[in-house]
Amino acid sequence: MATSGCANATFDQFSGPQAGDTVVTMQTSEGDIKIRLFDELTPEMVTNFTTLAKEGYYDGLLFHRVIDGFMIQGGDPNGNGTGGHSYKGAGTKLDDEIAPGLTHARGAISMANSGPDTNGSQFFIVQSDAA
Repeated sequence: MATSGCANATFDQFSGPQAGDTVVTMQTSEGDIKIRLFDELTPEMVTNFTTLAKEGYYDGLLFHRVIDGFMIQGGDPNGNGTGGHSYKGAGTKLDDEIAPGLTHARGAISMANSGPDTNGSQFFIVQSDAA
């Protein structure tokens, strides 16, 4: 994955990326996915995702969970939903970082977890029109 840009002081989840926004390009066998991240609203999660991406952590991993019309989930080195750690190292997880105003609308990316404060490397991309 490649990342570019930095935080932009303005915010509109549904507008396209603006100059200075962080955009990640996820390369898949089905084509590239460009993902806009919100540094100013979820700085710890953006740091986690971009650090792991820059380190090559996600390279070669599959979307291990695909639910048609709902979401696709990836970022698990075990490939079955049981693995992954944060950018802080093996065995680490991050606290939840919830940003009022961000919604799980189609195309949104979010950290996948197994309960409160269990965010590691896994993420999902929303495929449904309403979440």
